[in-house]
Amino acid sequence: MTTADNDTAVETPDAAVEENTNRKQPFPKGFLDTISTGWADRPESLPAPRAQARYAAARRAKVSEAFPGKRVVVPAGSLKQRSNDTDYPFRAHSAFAHLTGWATDAEPDSVLVFEPTDAGHEVTLYFRERADRTTSEFYSDATIGEFWIGPRPSLEGVAADLEITTAHIDTFQAGEEDVVVDEDAELTRFVSELRLVKDEYEIAEMRRAIAVTADGFDDIVRSMDRAVEHARGERIVEGVFHQRARSDGNWEGYDTIAASGHHACYLHWTRNDGAVVPGDLILIDAGAEVDSLYTADITRTLPVSGRFSDVQRRVYEAVLEAADAAFAAARPGVKFRTVHEAAMEVIARRTAEWGLLPVTAQEALDADAGGQHRRYMVHGTSHHLGIDVHDCAQARREMYYDGVLEPGMVFTIEPGLYFQIDDLTVPEELRGIGVRIEDDILMTADGPVNLSAGIPRTVEDVEAWMARVKRQS
Repeated sequence: MTTADNDTAVETPDAAVEENTNRKQPFPKGFLDTISTGWADRPESLPAPRAQARYAAARRAKVSEAFPGKRVVVPAGSLKQRSNDTDYPFRAHSAFAHLTGWATDAEPDSVLVFEPTDAGHEVTLYFRERADRTTSEFYSDATIGEFWIGPRPSLEGVAADLEITTAHIDTFQAGEEDVVVDEDAELTRFVSELRLVKDEYEIAEMRRAIAVTADGFDDIVRSMDRAVEHARGERIVEGVFHQRARSDGNWEGYDTIAASGHHACYLHWTRNDGAVVPGDLILIDAGAEVDSLYTADITRTLPVSGRFSDVQRRVYEAVLEAADAAFAAARPGVKFRTVHEAAMEVIARRTAEWGLLPVTAQEALDADAGGQHRRYMVHGTSHHLGIDVHDCAQARREMYYDGVLEPGMVFTIEPGLYFQIDDLTVPEELRGIGVRIEDDILMTADGPVNLSAGIPRTVEDVEAWMARVKRQS
């Protein structure tokens, strides 16, 4: 310990003065004697509860009801090392964010605890409160010290913000009988299925994420000529979208796919290091994540030159037909898998008509002996969407793929056709063409609503959109 000139005791690391190894600098005595002085007071006015606080409370009530008498623990997770002393940006566990309402501002190593009582549960959010300037943590800890990372939240502030009881993480003690997310299968499943039907707040956030994403697609079209000029034009496309996602949201919800030419046939092409060539198509699968952590997931396939060739148009319109058929099949009370089946009927029919299949479309659709058309679309047509891009992934099959569509569900429709550059089963004119069209769908009591319909999707609308945006550039 050392004493500053205002007689406030300051904790000093044991080797603070002596240590001078590698790149670490010592703290001289003069620094240690004065670092805690000369700071203005930081009075804190407690915030009003954030919009999602009451929704998170309702979700916690469902967890409490489902696990009577159990001590339930939901960790936020910790920082993850990227390299040496550099960490990846922290993102709280989705279940933790969903149940607390704490999103981009969540603190690493926090824990949400449901303590069983006779009346249900007492819920407490444990986290590391900010350390004041009389502690060495303030200046010496580059991971959590406020001198390094900026102000951290107080217990009282978070309690008011989230309308939840808070306590310092040092007072949390794990128990042998704890039911912990990602360790207990039943709890992990429950908190995943809890997100299958979105509430009003979640739906509003999904709309916001889609709006940011739509602006990002405008930016991409606006920058297409610049992408063509660069040797790694796919990186230009990725970077332009990243700028929009960061400026108007939080981040991307997943790694952007900017796949030009035959790269579009690789379903998860995220290297994005190829050229963007006039005459080719570029498949862009991108989604902005907003500060609440809800993300869009949208794909558009664009002609680099602004107009589709005849063969590109033929493939594109087959995919669009599949997407529209899937949308028409989606209704409340219909099984989720019906959406995929409707899209695959079109894919099978079109590929059979083009002479690509060794069997008829009907034979290809046989559940046991068929599947020949899947060579050209190996992925599924839909997945749930929300706080994760592949939301509710731990839900039971009978609640997901075999589940029933309900109002409040948000999911994708994303059929595609991919003809690999070296696929000898297709005519040469098709090789290297990959097309996917993906939209984000909200199920309502009256049927599906395409939340991303404002981003052009027909051949005519895409061509007109690209011409208009380029004129405005």
